[in-house]
Amino acid sequence: MAHNAAPDQKLHGGEWRNVRTLLPYVFEYKWRVLLALACLIGAKLANVGVPLILKEVVDRLEGTTAIVAVPVALLAIYGTLRFSTTLFGELRDVVFVPVTQRAIRRIALGVFRHLHSLSLRFHLERQTGGMTRDIERGTRGISTLLSYLIFSIIPVILEFTLVAAVLITKFDWRFAAVTFGAVIIYIAFTVTITEWRMAIRRQANELDSKANTRAIDSLLNYETVKYFGNEDFEARRYDENLRKYETAAVKNEASLGVLNIGQSFVIAVAVTALMLLVAQGVAQKSFTLGDLVLVNGLLIQLYIPLNFLGMVYREIKQALLDLDRMFRLLSENREVDDKPGAIELPAGPANVEFRHVNFHYERARQILFDVSFAIPAGHRVAVVGHSGSGKSTLARLLYRFYDASSGGIVINGSDIRDVKQASLRAAIGIVPQDTVLFNDTILYNIRYGRPDASDAEVHDAARAAHIHDFVVTLPAGYKTMVGERGLKLSGGEKQRVAIARALLKNPRILIFDEATSALDSRAEKAIQAELERISEGRTTLVIAHRLSTVMDADQILVLQNGRIVERGTHKQLLDAQGEYARMWALQQQQKEAEEVLEKTAAL
Repeated sequence: MAHNAAPDQKLHGGEWRNVRTLLPYVFEYKWRVLLALACLIGAKLANVGVPLILKEVVDRLEGTTAIVAVPVALLAIYGTLRFSTTLFGELRDVVFVPVTQRAIRRIALGVFRHLHSLSLRFHLERQTGGMTRDIERGTRGISTLLSYLIFSIIPVILEFTLVAAVLITKFDWRFAAVTFGAVIIYIAFTVTITEWRMAIRRQANELDSKANTRAIDSLLNYETVKYFGNEDFEARRYDENLRKYETAAVKNEASLGVLNIGQSFVIAVAVTALMLLVAQGVAQKSFTLGDLVLVNGLLIQLYIPLNFLGMVYREIKQALLDLDRMFRLLSENREVDDKPGAIELPAGPANVEFRHVNFHYERARQILFDVSFAIPAGHRVAVVGHSGSGKSTLARLLYRFYDASSGGIVINGSDIRDVKQASLRAAIGIVPQDTVLFNDTILYNIRYGRPDASDAEVHDAARAAHIHDFVVTLPAGYKTMVGERGLKLSGGEKQRVAIARALLKNPRILIFDEATSALDSRAEKAIQAELERISEGRTTLVIAHRLSTVMDADQILVLQNGRIVERGTHKQLLDAQGEYARMWALQQQQKEAEEVLEKTAAL
């Protein structure tokens, strides 16, 4: 996947386009931006003004002048400028922070919405840990990029211009030449070393994402780890990733030391050369002590921000790469998308029809072959077959997680590819075979079927799913937390919550995908009767492995290797003595064997 790949070794220009993507979010608050820039300019003017005023103070205090009067006014101005530097700098941050945070919020929301709009194929192939790190770094990169571009690069350019103007105006060409030459050498050295460091930093980030992905994947599969006693195995794999990250992180810090030493050397040589020039001028009486103080102050103020240039350059490049990885998520193709002019699903009882549907996840492996059947409004159609026959794929196609490779699915005369996805999915309620719950309360998980439902409606849905009596016996009742992916509940309890959630949605079309597979035989019978009751009047597709749960269906389809090989009622299929009859006989034998074992155990 694109979002899991390592970023390119160098910026190729595409990443800079992401800056243009950010601009509309920034200029939405153009007055705040302009005010922040005004504060920035004020801070830099005050900063450059400090050594100029200090020069005048030193010159006024020199020799006999100091005996006559202390330059109180100049000292007051000096103190005001010092304070103004900090004041304008803080005001700049206060004014601009809302712009940055709003941009982060809106872009992060856009990525979140886009991820939810992507197909099931994308989410089955993604690496959750690495992807969440990409989003985390990307949103942080927005703040980094805006802050450094506006409040580091622009101020350095502005301050350099002001310092250069003062040096050229008040001193001879040698001062400007040394200053300019040092800055050029400094920038060239910084860019060269930082490019080298970026490769190390990228490697460290990749290893960090890989370690995070490994940790999250292991924790999400906690039970499996425990089943096989592989805690040490998982720890070793995680530690292996951490060890590689440790090595890269050490290299990263060592390279930072090389950068800092080189930068300090360039600055030290330049400052020493300039101070020698000034000292020589003072000795020859062509410069005053105030000039010495002025040059020293200007250079300190110029080189302090330059000291951070390597870090700023590195962080801007890293922010661009991080942004690029996040924005690449936005560029992921929506495999299933609404057509321009898509319509609402036609109202009324739902007539569902599969017309010559073929489907493959990969071209080399076709799943469904020329599948055609109809579910009249209010009827119940069951699909049975062995594992891997394509039963659950029918539900995914009807819900439009994928589009059919050829053929089509029609509801009330409209192909679902011409219907708005939100409208289609609002009309369908599904109870999946593998129920995954949010790490929240039972109340929240049931109410998820219709977020605006009242507590009473949630309780009614729970009663219909035969879970209310269990919930009220819990110490926290409906406020009980279900844990990560619902691990605190049993498989049957999770399935009942899923059934209650689907009932609360009150859909026109119901899909039961092995809805009772996690229940024991007694609970299955109780819920089966309830499912039959609630499916009355609704168009229902039942996907089942246990044939006893679909005996009363209006029509039963037998799916084998992606093809419908038989269809009819329970009685008709038994009379046909085909695949369905063989499956029925086998399951009846298994049932009888289980009953014998239960009786033996009871004795």
